[in-house]
Amino acid sequence: MKVVGLTGGIGSGKSSVAARLVARGAHLVDADRIVRELQEPGQPVFRAMVERFGPGIVAADGTLDRQAVADIVFHDAAALADLNALIHPAVREEIGRRARAFEGTDDVVVLDIPLFNRGHVSVPVDGVIVVDVPVETQVERLVRFRGFTEADARARIARQPSREARLADADHVIDNAGDEAALDEQVDAAWAWIEGLPPRS
Repeated sequence: MKVVGLTGGIGSGKSSVAARLVARGAHLVDADRIVRELQEPGQPVFRAMVERFGPGIVAADGTLDRQAVADIVFHDAAALADLNALIHPAVREEIGRRARAFEGTDDVVVLDIPLFNRGHVSVPVDGVIVVDVPVETQVERLVRFRGFTEADARARIARQPSREARLADADHVIDNAGDEAALDEQVDAAWAWIEGLPPRS
């Protein structure tokens, strides 16, 4: 198998790229989806979060109130560190488990991880794709398509790794500042790059 990391800042269109890679035959391991599954009622991560942050993070229907969690951790560095300590090890283990299910095949596995770090995944990665757009494009998309205020959009972007840091770790870059046709061409090029990666011995 070939394992490729996929990352990009909020509003970059990473999910659109992931869907296009799946359409070309890749298997997707979606870190955000795994987080949501691990935070479902009854799961150990859910119970640990309630123990740490209190019953105020549980909605009336018994599910996790994500906004309540955000209200706590985005204004308290220690609380955010505690949240990460509860979530990240479990997510890392599950990402590795799902990727290793394809060992011994010729398949492509894409790890869709917003805050990708090569040292924080439990399976070797053959390359990293970064979906890149200018910061102003991120802001415009978040305001137009996701209902953010400009201030909220800039605050969310500022809490993520910088554009420069992501690009410094990239093995292949997808420029998603253009239209849908341009993105298709960029993904075609990325798929060709993936196919050209040396197979694992």
